[in-house]
Amino acid sequence: MTEARTVWGTGLSTIAGDGTVLDAWFPEVSTVAPGAGDAAAALLSVEALAGPDERRNVIVEPVQLQIDLDAAPTSTVDAYLRLHALSHLVVRPNDLNLDGIFAHLPNVAWTNAGPLHPDDAARLRPLLQRAGIQVQGLDKFPRLTDYVQPAGVRIADASRVRLGAHLSPGTTVMHEGFVNFNAGTLGASMVEGRISQGVVVGDGSDIGGGSSIMGTLSGGGSHRVSIGARTLLGANAGIGISLGDDCVVEAGLYVTAGTKIVLVDSPVLPEGGRKTVKGADLSGHDGLLFRRNSLSGAVEAVRRAGVGVTLNEALHA
Repeated sequence: MTEARTVWGTGLSTIAGDGTVLDAWFPEVSTVAPGAGDAAAALLSVEALAGPDERRNVIVEPVQLQIDLDAAPTSTVDAYLRLHALSHLVVRPNDLNLDGIFAHLPNVAWTNAGPLHPDDAARLRPLLQRAGIQVQGLDKFPRLTDYVQPAGVRIADASRVRLGAHLSPGTTVMHEGFVNFNAGTLGASMVEGRISQGVVVGDGSDIGGGSSIMGTLSGGGSHRVSIGARTLLGANAGIGISLGDDCVVEAGLYVTAGTKIVLVDSPVLPEGGRKTVKGADLSGHDGLLFRRNSLSGAVEAVRRAGVGVTLNEALHA
């Protein structure tokens, strides 16, 4: 029998006046179950922060639980512990069960004083304004930085990185970069484009400004895109296939699984000259340059020599 993969967490949960569990915050997440004494001490450490907040019509309560990463989420607190496990780098994207997570995440009015029920946000608006409390968003997911401060990471615009993003030390997310939950980086990377749910980016890679990586939340796609190490996704480019190590997609080029690509001196080129394949046939291959021929307009894949891009070390120290 396979041993269950579990994580533990002790934290605080916010509950609205109507009983809706709005969120849960876990300052630490561990794969090791605490002893009885340590568990009691952890609860005691957060109890001092618990209590009602009449301004938002909420009560904050201590929570402590263990979850099975391979089982589907069963509650809002369970779902939040999974998101924290990702952002605390305890588990990698796509390495835990998130089936049905949206059903356990209520839509929340996120404010500079914490979450509150959207109905209460409308009803209490005059009181909230007098208290200096502003609604900053209405969504199922909060900002990463309101719950987790990832070590060694730069995030220029906190509103563009959701809780559940997995950001490894050395990663820089610029103002136009976006990282969804269950997605992120496995090493030092530059993010100026969009990393969609389920996408992982390897060490030393650069997601160029305005670029986009297809996820699996909508559109019926099932392929989880990954990007290898030292790979560049050019400005305003996009992919619906995986890229291996040391690849480049030129600026403005979008390569999907169905894109017709002409192989030019490529590692997968069979004897006999040029060949046209679909993008899916090249998914995950290393050392390729994807470009558009400026004369014919055809999308081409060309073999690249040596390693891929080199990040500016000063920006990722």
